[in-house]
Amino acid sequence: MSERLHPGRRPSTGLVATLLAVVGVLALGAVIAVGVTHLGFLREGHRSPFVTWTLIAWAVFAASVLALRFVPPHLVTRIVLGGAVVVGIAALVGPPNTSTDSARYAWDGIVQHAGVSPYAHTPQSEALAGLRPDWLFPDKVDGTCKPLEPRYRGLGDGALGHCTALNRPDVPTIYPPMAELWFALVRASVPVTAQYMPFQVAGLLVSLGVTVGLLVVLRRIGRPAWWAALWAWSPLVAAEAVTNSHVDVVGAALATAGAVLVAFGRPIWGGIALGAATATKLIPAIVYPALLGRWRSWWAVPVGIAVFGLLYVPYVLSTGPKVLGYLPGYLSEEGYEDGSRFALVAKVLPGDAATIAVGLIVLAAAVIAWRVSDPANPWSGQVFMIGVTFLAVTPRYPWYALLLIPFVVLSGRWEWLSLTLAIALRGVWPSVVAYRWWLLAAIAVVLVVTLLRTRREDWLRWRDRLLGRSQGAPVPAGDASRGPRDVS
Repeated sequence: MSERLHPGRRPSTGLVATLLAVVGVLALGAVIAVGVTHLGFLREGHRSPFVTWTLIAWAVFAASVLALRFVPPHLVTRIVLGGAVVVGIAALVGPPNTSTDSARYAWDGIVQHAGVSPYAHTPQSEALAGLRPDWLFPDKVDGTCKPLEPRYRGLGDGALGHCTALNRPDVPTIYPPMAELWFALVRASVPVTAQYMPFQVAGLLVSLGVTVGLLVVLRRIGRPAWWAALWAWSPLVAAEAVTNSHVDVVGAALATAGAVLVAFGRPIWGGIALGAATATKLIPAIVYPALLGRWRSWWAVPVGIAVFGLLYVPYVLSTGPKVLGYLPGYLSEEGYEDGSRFALVAKVLPGDAATIAVGLIVLAAAVIAWRVSDPANPWSGQVFMIGVTFLAVTPRYPWYALLLIPFVVLSGRWEWLSLTLAIALRGVWPSVVAYRWWLLAAIAVVLVVTLLRTRREDWLRWRDRLLGRSQGAPVPAGDASRGPRDVS
């Protein structure tokens, strides 16, 4: 690294940082590979090793990214991409280890290729018995599925029947139409006997695509490329996008692309991407508010709604009102209807009052994100909107947090990664009490860092935007070195 580019920094500093970053990401890949191959499938009574593994992986990740900050700029992009491949391949070396959702993805894809709507029948329906591959529906062993637990459970067809890798085999699919199209696409070119690898490879390809996209956008908005490593090397991305191959990575990719397109003055194309993202997992709709600070961007809303509706049309024509699948039952089962799911709010407000309070919190966050965000540089507003929604709703599944990470990268609001770690820990340690403490710790990190980095004029500008007062000269997009420029 030349003295001209970095006055006062010795050339050896860049070499040491480069070696530390490379060694760090290789070590991260090794940690992930060891966990995937040696910890087995997550089960009750064996959660402590998963917690330890998660914390070790995150510690190595943090150290590697910290070293990457001091790598010579001309090497950063190559190291980020190389590290993304290393971490992604490490996540491929074993089957899903904390979730069986990708088994349902495979089944929905198999069913669709047989010409059957995934919303029409439950997996245990005898009408689909002829489609069941052995790896998803193995025979019971001596009349029981005990030897195959925890990955498999009983199908509900008697002692001489089958086990299944699918969760909730007695209900129709929960997934929206874009997710179902993804399942059909991934399974289109593989035999029925192909197991988890197709979705893991597909998840890796999407994750790498997001990495490349983030690097391109970071260059355009004038921010350092090393920020992309917060996605590319993230243990949560490796686990949930690749190993467990959750469809949420598709929703996150589409939501990020849509937000970028709208911010860069392409509301029609952005609306198409955002509509597809919402039709993948619904929750990406929360990225909209921060984009709507200028009238032209509002075109993204009707376009997104139209795309969302059009994606449902083929399934409505084939299945009718059953296209809602198990979604209403899922919301009730997960405690969203009676408020019991909300780990923080439910502590102070009981039952339906918690649900109402969460709705008001999310609505208030949407209004703030809409009023305060710079529509040409909305990333901080989107981090705020997504983060507050997660703090209010308190999801227990770590793959939901995939949506937050790209906007952390674009905004530079690294403190919100503490929330993704809290959600990741909740996924392997199902203690509501512990989850509350992790969430409170994340809130403390966000508040402290925000207060330390925010200047008085920033608070005044946000206040004026919120109240609709006239603005001064806009701050150049991507100027993260002087603190936040949108909403925290």
